[in-house]
Amino acid sequence: MNLTFGTYIRRVLLLTMCVISLNGCYYMQAARGQLDVMSKREPIDDVVAMDATPDDLAKRLELVVEARQFAVDELLLPDNDSYRSYADLGRDYVVWNVFAAPEFSLEARTWCFPVAGCVAYRGYFSQESAERKAERLRKDGYDVVVSGIPAYSTLGKFDDPVLNTMMHWTDTVLVGTIFHELAHQVLYVKDDSEFNESFASAVEEFGLERWLTSRDEQHEFDAYLERRRLMQEFNVVVAAARADLETLYSSSLAAHEMRLGKERRLEQLRADLDAKLEQSGYEAPRWLDSELNNARLASMGLYQNRVPEFRALYEKCDHDLQCFYGRAKELAK
Repeated sequence: MNLTFGTYIRRVLLLTMCVISLNGCYYMQAARGQLDVMSKREPIDDVVAMDATPDDLAKRLELVVEARQFAVDELLLPDNDSYRSYADLGRDYVVWNVFAAPEFSLEARTWCFPVAGCVAYRGYFSQESAERKAERLRKDGYDVVVSGIPAYSTLGKFDDPVLNTMMHWTDTVLVGTIFHELAHQVLYVKDDSEFNESFASAVEEFGLERWLTSRDEQHEFDAYLERRRLMQEFNVVVAAARADLETLYSSSLAAHEMRLGKERRLEQLRADLDAKLEQSGYEAPRWLDSELNNARLASMGLYQNRVPEFRALYEKCDHDLQCFYGRAKELAK
């Protein structure tokens, strides 16, 4: 590690002191949560060498080491200490994000932070805290969704570890997530979640294609693309529902009539998504297990809406990543 643990403590405390006047309780839980994650980090090489480390975990971490170096050598992603350590948090998710939108609007509620800027969610290191916030928002009339998040990026402010919450994924998803989170350190635009997540998703896609091709695992990339195509088909179905709901919400109908129309359209959306999923033969994505409401629809497009644009930019650069990153940064301005 480049920085001592004491340095991390000072950095977390300094950040907390700078923003404590804005929202004391929230920032205190965020500081404590980040400090807890950092305190549990161990260098991956040390974890792999431990006799007590299960063989399957050691094998996955060796894959992480290989993918992490590939990210530097082949994808031109940051060569730092992020994802070179491992932390077992003893829980299924690292944070729980709260998404919210008004009852008759698809415009996501945003929250603004000193480092990340304004984003369309509010993160908590405790599920109980997230649910309490969600309940307060519901009482204020918002549609709300709480989602467990297995990984996140501190944008290079800290050396993010690989987490136990990521270990249940397939190798492809695990490696792709590392590429995705490192991409946030290359380019991050304050106040534009859709741009940031679409950019990182594009880098994830390009990186996985190179990674799997280099390992003679083209079939795995084909399976990854097939899953992506299904998600794109879902997005088309959701976009149609969004258009209908936006028309409904801009109408002059009384609230009770609008509420009834909303309920019917969301029921139809659920049926359409279930039918498409049954045709595909794939396992349902986790978000389909929760309620479909304005908050869910507002959050769904963040990761994919602008990927086609970044894909086109990558093609214009003739698959040259240095060119691609440069052009993307120009767009960011």
